[in-house]
Amino acid sequence: MDYKWRVRRIALAALVVIGGIGTGCAQTPPDNSAAAAPVAQTTAAPAVQDEQVTMQALAASQPTALTPDEAKQNAAGNVAELQQMLRGSDLSELRTTYNGSYGASLLFYGKEMTYYVTLFQNKTFWRVIKTSDETRAEAIYRDFAQKSAQLAEVEIRRTRLEAQKAFTNRMIALTQDHANRLQADLAIAREQQALVADQQKQGRDQANTLQAQKAAAQAQLRTVQRQVRELQQQVEGGLPVR
Repeated sequence: MDYKWRVRRIALAALVVIGGIGTGCAQTPPDNSAAAAPVAQTTAAPAVQDEQVTMQALAASQPTALTPDEAKQNAAGNVAELQQMLRGSDLSELRTTYNGSYGASLLFYGKEMTYYVTLFQNKTFWRVIKTSDETRAEAIYRDFAQKSAQLAEVEIRRTRLEAQKAFTNRMIALTQDHANRLQADLAIAREQQALVADQQKQGRDQANTLQAQKAAAQAQLRTVQRQVRELQQQVEGGLPVR
Protein backbone atom coordinates (compact mmCIF):
# COMPACT_ATOMS: atom_id res chain seq x y z
CA MET A 1 0.00 0.00 0.00
CA ASP A 2 2.88 2.35 0.88
CA TYR A 3 4.55 1.55 -2.45
CA LYS A 4 1.37 2.40 -4.38
CA TRP A 5 1.09 5.68 -2.47
CA ARG A 6 4.69 6.60 -3.36
CA VAL A 7 4.08 5.77 -7.04
CA ARG A 8 0.95 7.90 -6.98
CA ARG A 9 2.85 10.79 -5.39
CA ILE A 10 5.64 10.55 -8.01
CA ALA A 11 3.03 10.56 -10.81
CA LEU A 12 1.38 13.61 -9.27
CA ALA A 13 4.70 15.46 -9.10
CA ALA A 14 5.27 14.71 -12.78
CA LEU A 15 1.82 16.12 -13.59
CA VAL A 16 2.62 19.34 -11.70
CA VAL A 17 5.95 19.77 -13.49
CA ILE A 18 4.43 19.49 -16.97
CA GLY A 19 1.29 21.44 -16.14
CA GLY A 20 -0.63 18.20 -16.36
CA ILE A 21 -4.00 19.39 -15.22
CA GLY A 22 -5.71 19.82 -18.60
CA THR A 23 -8.51 22.22 -19.39
CA GLY A 24 -11.48 21.23 -17.22
CA CYS A 25 -10.13 17.95 -15.79
CA ALA A 26 -7.27 16.46 -13.78
CA GLN A 27 -6.61 13.50 -16.08
CA THR A 28 -3.14 12.86 -17.44
CA PRO A 29 -2.70 13.35 -21.20
CA PRO A 30 -2.37 10.32 -23.50
CA ASP A 31 1.07 8.75 -23.77
CA ASN A 32 1.31 9.79 -27.43
CA SER A 33 0.79 13.50 -26.68
CA ALA A 34 4.52 14.16 -26.68
CA ALA A 35 4.87 12.60 -30.10
CA ALA A 36 1.86 14.48 -31.46
CA ALA A 37 3.04 17.86 -30.25
CA PRO A 38 5.69 18.46 -32.95
CA VAL A 39 3.15 17.65 -35.70
CA ALA A 40 0.68 20.17 -34.28
CA GLN A 41 3.41 22.78 -34.12
CA THR A 42 4.48 22.28 -37.73
CA THR A 43 0.91 22.67 -39.03
CA ALA A 44 -0.22 25.48 -36.72
CA ALA A 45 -0.22 29.15 -37.61
CA PRO A 46 2.85 31.13 -36.42
CA ALA A 47 0.92 32.92 -33.67
CA VAL A 48 -0.50 29.61 -32.37
CA GLN A 49 2.97 28.07 -32.47
CA ASP A 50 4.32 30.96 -30.39
CA GLU A 51 1.51 30.48 -27.87
CA GLN A 52 2.16 26.73 -27.62
CA VAL A 53 5.87 27.34 -27.14
CA THR A 54 5.12 29.90 -24.42
CA MET A 55 2.79 27.51 -22.59
CA GLN A 56 5.30 24.66 -22.82
CA ALA A 57 8.10 26.92 -21.58
CA LEU A 58 6.04 28.03 -18.59
CA ALA A 59 5.00 24.50 -17.82
CA ALA A 60 8.63 23.41 -17.97
CA SER A 61 9.69 26.27 -15.69
CA GLN A 62 9.84 25.69 -11.95
CA PRO A 63 6.19 25.56 -10.80
CA THR A 64 4.95 26.37 -7.33
CA ALA A 65 6.17 23.48 -5.20
CA LEU A 66 3.46 21.58 -3.33
CA THR A 67 3.67 20.61 0.30
CA PRO A 68 2.96 16.95 1.12
CA ASP A 69 -0.55 17.83 2.32
CA GLU A 70 -1.24 19.88 -0.80
CA ALA A 71 0.04 17.01 -2.95
CA LYS A 72 -2.40 14.61 -1.26
CA GLN A 73 -5.26 17.08 -1.75
CA ASN A 74 -4.29 17.66 -5.36
CA ALA A 75 -4.22 13.92 -5.99
CA ALA A 76 -7.77 13.74 -4.63
CA GLY A 77 -8.89 16.10 -7.39
CA ASN A 78 -8.89 19.77 -6.44
CA VAL A 79 -10.33 20.74 -9.82
CA ALA A 80 -13.39 18.54 -9.42
CA GLU A 81 -13.76 19.60 -5.79
CA LEU A 82 -13.65 23.28 -6.62
CA GLN A 83 -16.05 22.90 -9.52
CA GLN A 84 -18.51 21.21 -7.17
CA MET A 85 -18.12 23.96 -4.56
CA LEU A 86 -18.68 26.68 -7.14
CA ARG A 87 -22.23 25.43 -7.58
CA GLY A 88 -22.96 26.65 -4.07
CA SER A 89 -22.53 30.05 -2.44
CA ASP A 90 -19.98 29.30 0.28
CA LEU A 91 -16.90 30.41 -1.70
CA SER A 92 -15.76 34.02 -1.63
CA GLU A 93 -13.74 35.46 -4.51
CA LEU A 94 -10.94 37.48 -2.93
CA ARG A 95 -8.84 38.30 -5.97
CA THR A 96 -8.96 37.68 -9.71
CA THR A 97 -6.55 38.73 -12.45
CA TYR A 98 -7.39 38.51 -16.16
CA ASN A 99 -4.85 38.57 -18.95
CA GLY A 100 -6.49 37.85 -22.26
CA SER A 101 -8.24 34.50 -21.95
CA TYR A 102 -5.96 33.51 -19.05
CA GLY A 103 -6.33 34.43 -15.42
CA ALA A 104 -5.73 33.59 -11.78
CA SER A 105 -8.15 33.61 -8.86
CA LEU A 106 -7.86 33.45 -5.10
CA LEU A 107 -10.98 31.92 -3.55
CA PHE A 108 -11.75 31.51 0.16
CA TYR A 109 -13.86 28.86 1.86
CA GLY A 110 -14.66 30.48 5.19
CA LYS A 111 -16.25 27.44 6.85
CA GLU A 112 -12.92 25.62 6.81
CA MET A 113 -10.61 28.67 6.50
CA THR A 114 -9.28 27.19 3.28
CA TYR A 115 -7.96 28.96 0.19
CA TYR A 116 -8.24 27.78 -3.39
CA VAL A 117 -5.76 29.31 -5.85
CA THR A 118 -6.54 28.71 -9.52
CA LEU A 119 -4.87 29.23 -12.87
CA PHE A 120 -7.40 29.09 -15.70
CA GLN A 121 -7.94 29.69 -19.40
CA ASN A 122 -11.31 30.73 -20.81
CA LYS A 123 -12.67 30.23 -17.27
CA THR A 124 -11.64 26.56 -17.38
CA PHE A 125 -9.36 25.52 -14.54
CA TRP A 126 -5.83 24.58 -15.50
CA ARG A 127 -4.36 24.27 -12.00
CA VAL A 128 -5.98 24.41 -8.57
CA ILE A 129 -3.97 24.60 -5.34
CA LYS A 130 -5.74 24.17 -2.01
CA THR A 131 -4.09 25.46 1.16
CA SER A 132 -4.98 26.77 4.60
CA ASP A 133 -1.92 29.03 4.74
CA GLU A 134 -2.96 32.60 3.89
CA THR A 135 0.56 33.81 3.16
CA ARG A 136 1.24 30.84 0.91
CA ALA A 137 -2.09 31.30 -0.86
CA GLU A 138 -1.22 34.95 -1.62
CA ALA A 139 2.23 33.93 -2.90
CA ILE A 140 0.78 31.22 -5.16
CA TYR A 141 -1.83 33.67 -6.44
CA ARG A 142 0.85 36.20 -7.38
CA ASP A 143 2.81 33.43 -9.12
CA PHE A 144 -0.27 32.30 -11.07
CA ALA A 145 -1.16 35.90 -11.96
CA GLN A 146 2.36 36.38 -13.34
CA LYS A 147 2.09 33.12 -15.31
CA SER A 148 -1.25 34.21 -16.77
CA ALA A 149 0.34 37.48 -17.91
CA GLN A 150 3.21 35.60 -19.57
CA LEU A 151 0.84 33.12 -21.22
CA ALA A 152 -1.35 35.92 -22.56
CA GLU A 153 1.51 37.86 -24.21
CA VAL A 154 1.24 35.97 -27.51
CA GLU A 155 -2.56 36.07 -27.42
CA ILE A 156 -2.64 39.81 -26.72
CA ARG A 157 -0.05 40.44 -29.45
CA ARG A 158 -2.09 38.35 -31.89
CA THR A 159 -5.28 40.23 -30.94
CA ARG A 160 -3.58 43.57 -31.54
CA LEU A 161 -2.10 42.42 -34.85
CA GLU A 162 -5.49 41.13 -36.00
CA ALA A 163 -7.06 44.47 -35.08
CA GLN A 164 -4.28 46.37 -36.85
CA LYS A 165 -4.70 44.18 -39.93
CA ALA A 166 -8.47 44.70 -39.94
CA PHE A 167 -7.99 48.45 -39.43
CA THR A 168 -5.43 48.58 -42.26
CA ASN A 169 -7.74 46.64 -44.58
CA ARG A 170 -10.58 49.01 -43.71
CA MET A 171 -8.36 52.03 -44.39
CA ILE A 172 -7.32 50.46 -47.70
CA ALA A 173 -10.98 50.01 -48.64
CA LEU A 174 -11.84 53.58 -47.62
CA THR A 175 -8.80 54.99 -49.43
CA GLN A 176 -9.58 52.95 -52.53
CA ASP A 177 -13.18 54.17 -52.44
CA HIS A 178 -11.92 57.75 -52.13
CA ALA A 179 -9.56 57.16 -55.06
CA ASN A 180 -12.43 55.73 -57.11
CA ARG A 181 -14.56 58.77 -56.31
CA LEU A 182 -11.74 61.12 -57.28
CA GLN A 183 -11.18 59.15 -60.47
CA ALA A 184 -14.88 59.44 -61.29
CA ASP A 185 -14.83 63.17 -60.53
CA LEU A 186 -11.75 63.59 -62.70
CA ALA A 187 -13.39 61.71 -65.56
CA ILE A 188 -16.47 63.92 -65.27
CA ALA A 189 -14.30 67.04 -65.12
CA ARG A 190 -12.38 65.99 -68.20
CA GLU A 191 -15.56 65.18 -70.06
CA GLN A 192 -17.07 68.51 -69.04
CA GLN A 193 -13.86 70.31 -69.96
CA ALA A 194 -13.93 68.72 -73.42
CA LEU A 195 -17.59 69.69 -73.80
CA VAL A 196 -16.90 73.27 -72.73
CA ALA A 197 -13.91 73.47 -75.06
CA ASP A 198 -16.09 72.29 -77.94
CA GLN A 199 -18.77 74.80 -76.99
CA GLN A 200 -16.17 77.55 -76.82
CA LYS A 201 -14.86 76.64 -80.26
CA GLN A 202 -18.36 76.63 -81.69
CA GLY A 203 -19.04 79.96 -80.01
CA ARG A 204 -15.88 81.48 -81.46
CA ASP A 205 -16.71 80.13 -84.91
CA GLN A 206 -20.22 81.52 -84.67
CA ALA A 207 -18.92 84.86 -83.41
CA ASN A 208 -16.46 85.05 -86.31
CA THR A 209 -19.23 84.21 -88.77
CA LEU A 210 -21.51 86.81 -87.24
CA GLN A 211 -18.70 89.34 -87.28
CA ALA A 212 -18.18 88.70 -91.00
CA GLN A 213 -21.91 88.89 -91.62
CA LYS A 214 -22.11 92.13 -89.68
CA ALA A 215 -19.25 93.66 -91.67
CA ALA A 216 -20.90 92.60 -94.94
CA ALA A 217 -24.25 94.01 -93.83
CA GLN A 218 -22.68 97.30 -92.81
CA ALA A 219 -20.92 97.55 -96.18
CA GLN A 220 -24.18 96.80 -97.94
CA LEU A 221 -25.94 99.42 -95.82
CA ARG A 222 -23.39 102.03 -96.75
CA THR A 223 -23.78 101.15 -100.43
CA VAL A 224 -27.56 101.46 -100.27
CA GLN A 225 -27.33 104.70 -98.36
CA ARG A 226 -25.02 106.09 -101.02
CA GLN A 227 -27.41 105.01 -103.73
CA VAL A 228 -30.26 106.70 -101.89
CA ARG A 229 -28.34 109.94 -101.67
CA GLU A 230 -27.48 109.83 -105.34
CA LEU A 231 -31.10 109.16 -106.34
CA GLN A 232 -32.25 111.87 -104.02
CA GLN A 233 -29.93 114.31 -105.69
CA GLN A 234 -31.18 113.29 -109.11
CA VAL A 235 -34.79 113.67 -108.08
CA GLU A 236 -34.17 117.09 -106.63
CA GLY A 237 -31.91 118.24 -109.39
CA GLY A 238 -32.77 121.77 -110.71
CA LEU A 239 -34.95 122.60 -107.79
CA PRO A 240 -34.24 125.70 -105.73
CA VAL A 241 -32.36 125.14 -102.56
CA ARG A 242 -34.02 126.51 -99.45
